[in-house]
Amino acid sequence: MALPRLRTVVLVSGAALLTRRALKRRIGRSPLWPLPALPEPISGHSKRRATAVRKLLITGRTEVADGVVQLRLEGPGLPPWSPGAHLDLVLPSGLVRQYSLCGDPEDTGAYTVATRLVADGRGGSREVHEQLQEGLEVEVRGPRNRFPLTEAPGYVFVVGGIGITPVLPMVRALAASGAEWRLLYGGRSRASMPFLEEIEKLGADGGRVTVVAQDEAGHPDVAGALADLAPGTAVYCCGPEPLMAAAIAALPEGCTLHLERFSAATGSGGGSEAFEVELRRSGRTVPVAAGQSVLAAVRAELPHVAYSCEQGFCGTCQQRVLEGEIDHRDELLTDDERGDSMLICVSRCRGGRLVLDL
Repeated sequence: MALPRLRTVVLVSGAALLTRRALKRRIGRSPLWPLPALPEPISGHSKRRATAVRKLLITGRTEVADGVVQLRLEGPGLPPWSPGAHLDLVLPSGLVRQYSLCGDPEDTGAYTVATRLVADGRGGSREVHEQLQEGLEVEVRGPRNRFPLTEAPGYVFVVGGIGITPVLPMVRALAASGAEWRLLYGGRSRASMPFLEEIEKLGADGGRVTVVAQDEAGHPDVAGALADLAPGTAVYCCGPEPLMAAAIAALPEGCTLHLERFSAATGSGGGSEAFEVELRRSGRTVPVAAGQSVLAAVRAELPHVAYSCEQGFCGTCQQRVLEGEIDHRDELLTDDERGDSMLICVSRCRGGRLVLDL
């Protein structure tokens, strides 16, 4: 019995010796062991992207206007939401697209979204229209709300086309509460304007809704709709960029403006001048041409960098900024996050150089 015990002791002692040598080599490489030799990068590890992904069943698919499809997504234990919230849809191709919730917040067993087919778009709406059919499962994240309905003495909504989707639950809630509200709703034609019949019914009492179909009456008079508003009125605008610009220009003093964009803002810096980006961890510096995104320039050097929407909405490409002044053009980051990070798909530099934690 002594020989097997001696063999065991020798084997254990040898393993312990090898372990001590390995630890000594590891400590030599990093004096702060067991901490990593370099700080853990936060780039690519945004808390926002930790949002749970859940699979929902498509139980309804309805064409609610020309080129506009509404989907009903059912599942158990859905998080609550409030008017103005949106949902991230993870499409079968892996693309992530954001769609406003346009159903009833009291319907706790389902989410409802609607999307217009954009023939010359980037493929997300086409995938929804062609591949998402009743009976299939789709992954979603959220909901999140960056366009909430705030308290105000009165409300005016300026909407274009599919921009009615985040506003519809707001109007329902205000109509039910007896609040003061008005809506200017424009579109290419009445047939192309989703939820038009319901909107007109909600505003039938008191002529609260003005519908302007472009093929009948041209463009809506945004300045006229916003003229002589009482101080404190909350103005909500969702639609194409020219409609947004008109609302910004016509906003009366003392009123608040809330915007929900379909695409990234052009940025307060005005232009899209060239600059360079240092990738600190990779030891590389890449030029970003005028009109080129930081994402495109960075991925030419680091193809593994994650991205999705390329519109400044989903947060997938959020990166930490170590040096430089950022020209934020996203619709997602909080004020705190904007201090030291950016969405590299849309945001740029307010100078000649940025340093990223990549």
